[in-house]
Amino acid sequence: MSTIAQNARAGRVRNRAAARRRPWVLGGGVLWIVLFAVLLAGVVAVNVTVLRLNLELDQVGRERTELRADISRLRSELSSASATSRIDRLAQKELGLVPADPDETIYVHLAR
Repeated sequence: MSTIAQNARAGRVRNRAAARRRPWVLGGGVLWIVLFAVLLAGVVAVNVTVLRLNLELDQVGRERTELRADISRLRSELSSASATSRIDRLAQKELGLVPADPDETIYVHLAR
């Protein structure tokens, strides 16, 4: 066989081998596309989760601010409710109590 015929035959064999490999390359390309699609879906899922957590964190921050305001208001109410002047006024008005006369006050000393 001549060298030209051998070269032509070798070229056809190479073309057949390349043609057989193309489905694998195509299959490998599809595999890469699927892999990237899965990775992209994972990134989107993580971003959605982070967004939900940020929304929840904002809600908790608002609740915390409201609770601090409530605590401050309740402390103020407690302070005004436990004021001595208010207690004296209520004792005289509602219960009919009067301040004790210092001359009539008796102190009892207990022995230790």
